[in-house]
Amino acid sequence: MNKAIYIATAEPNSGKSIVSLGLMQSLLGKAAKVGYFRPIIDDFKLGEIDNHINTVSTYFNLDIKFEDAYAFRRSEVIRKKNENKEDEIIGKIIEKYKALEDRFDFILVEGTSFTGESSIMEFDINVLIAKNLGVPAIILASGIGKTLDEFVGNLQMAFDSFKDKGVEVLAVIANKVEVRNQELVVSELKKYLPSEVIVNAIPLNPLLSHPSIKEIVNTLNAKILFGEAYVNNQAGNFSVGAMQLHNYLLHLKENALVITPGDRADIILGALQANISDNYPSISGIVLTGGLVPEDSIIKLIKGLSDIVPIISAQGGTFSVTNSLGNIKSQIYAQNTEKITISINDFDKYVDVDALIERLSTFKTSGITPRMFQYNLLKKAKSNKKHIVLPEGLDERILRATKQLIDLDAVHITLLGDRKLIEERITILDIALDLSKINIINPRESVKFESYAESLFELRKHKNVNLAMAKDLMEDVSYFGTMMVYKGDADGMVSGAAHTTQHTIVPALQFIKTKPEASIVSSVFFMLLEDRVSVYGDCAINPNPTAEQLAEIAISSAATSLAFGIEPKIAMLSYSSGASGVGEDVERVRTATAIVRKKRPDLKVEGPIQYDAAVDIAVGKSKMPDSEVAGQANVFIFPDLNTGNNTYKAVQRETKALAIGPIIQGLNKPVNDLSRGCTTDDIFNTVVVTAIQAQDS
Repeated sequence: MNKAIYIATAEPNSGKSIVSLGLMQSLLGKAAKVGYFRPIIDDFKLGEIDNHINTVSTYFNLDIKFEDAYAFRRSEVIRKKNENKEDEIIGKIIEKYKALEDRFDFILVEGTSFTGESSIMEFDINVLIAKNLGVPAIILASGIGKTLDEFVGNLQMAFDSFKDKGVEVLAVIANKVEVRNQELVVSELKKYLPSEVIVNAIPLNPLLSHPSIKEIVNTLNAKILFGEAYVNNQAGNFSVGAMQLHNYLLHLKENALVITPGDRADIILGALQANISDNYPSISGIVLTGGLVPEDSIIKLIKGLSDIVPIISAQGGTFSVTNSLGNIKSQIYAQNTEKITISINDFDKYVDVDALIERLSTFKTSGITPRMFQYNLLKKAKSNKKHIVLPEGLDERILRATKQLIDLDAVHITLLGDRKLIEERITILDIALDLSKINIINPRESVKFESYAESLFELRKHKNVNLAMAKDLMEDVSYFGTMMVYKGDADGMVSGAAHTTQHTIVPALQFIKTKPEASIVSSVFFMLLEDRVSVYGDCAINPNPTAEQLAEIAISSAATSLAFGIEPKIAMLSYSSGASGVGEDVERVRTATAIVRKKRPDLKVEGPIQYDAAVDIAVGKSKMPDSEVAGQANVFIFPDLNTGNNTYKAVQRETKALAIGPIIQGLNKPVNDLSRGCTTDDIFNTVVVTAIQAQDS
């Protein structure tokens, strides 16, 4: 089964509790351990907790702490958005969700409630969260106060918003509709929604809108005089006692809440007597207004009665109290088991639960977002920490990235350079880097310098390298760092912030060498676009690859993609799609595609294909209707270095995409190159990727 579902509403007061409670009940019959998560909750007072979390976790006895069941309070999200820290919001939500995913078989994720000053932005936030968590959604809305066209239109727009962002919507639920309109609403929605979307309508249940005496006490800031054991009674309607008792009794209805001034002993006692009489309806409670309480003799009389309904005292006048009660938006809370039971029963009765569970069991996410990709990278690196050497120990960006990596305990780090100079550099730059947690090696002063030089001499003497030359080369940080990797004193190397690609890669080609199955070394970039992660290759090493080399680049890139959680769909790019184009360049791509299919028939590959046909589903279907890659590609193999290098840089600059790489493929042990224009984040990400490569080497 898919790991989670996201419950999203299109507006306030949609009644998503009925879906959360009903779906939780159904899921607990299908999965051993079900968790509950609310990414953003309303602010709560000190000593209190979120009502939604408390209700679900208490009623279903979930093994989850309150602080683990949410990521942010509403005010925290508003503050971070005002500080332009949206990435931190999504990052923490992913982190908290993933922690639950490790503990539970399934997670029910409940979206925000559209209350407070941030409600205008909440719909977009819910879409963004669902997208980044990679989970499908259920959308619901309330039919109260809407025409049929307005109601259907709102749900259709909500559906389109989720689909446009790549979030799969499994079900649409029209909540709080009139019973007589139930079938009409469903049929109208089905006209506009895809056939695979489950469409249901839940009729308005008045019992769920009735406030409990407990909610009334909280709203009025009232004092409970009697009947505290029955504060969960639901007030079916309000009945103001202002007339003579014999007339008032004629107006009582079932579960009425009696509202009367506190000095009307006749109404109070008459209502209590009616409650236990077989000839009159039962009442839910009594509200005494004006801050008045009955006289002592009346209090004494009431105390002598058994099973007294709640009697509460409020400060306001009868008119203002009645108005306040009419504005209460009743909620479901943990102690109100009657409403919880009603909600579960209504959900089970009106929602096609079996079909929904079936959709959940067959759902498979179609991609991965940049934020989730980065989270997974860091998590995987930390699961088996590796030792990475960074030869450019004096570079400011290297030092700042090192601090981040060490603070997150992601890898072990060795910096190459003079320790005193590095310490001075850290002081000048005011970087709070704890040097006790990293290694610093000056190649010339290293105890392993001589043995490294001798190893280089043995490896390269057939190329007329003598021992003196080997010692000179070993003073170079790129050679020394690469030898650390070769000898197993480090698991990988990242360099290039202050050196050319050739300076970084040549030592690795000379003695780390390529894997037995690889005839060439190639590279890829992970392109973290707005809503997806793509793989570009080769954009850094091979200027004019042959058809055979292009095929090997494609196969290596597919392996890299799989290693980082991306199911490859390979587009072999050219200036024409399918069989229409002619010319030497397009024939080379066509041949390369045939080689990939022959060597790796298990891979999904298409070529030659143009970029637009590879990424746009409409164009892809138009140009190559039978292709399983067209319009869905995520691994892009460029025909030459000129095209690849310029394309990745254009995409990076024009879309503000994060480019991680180049990631070198084909070496026996990982050595990765940096651009000399790299940022601290580029270095951080490349080190993490290198550490993951080292886990598999």
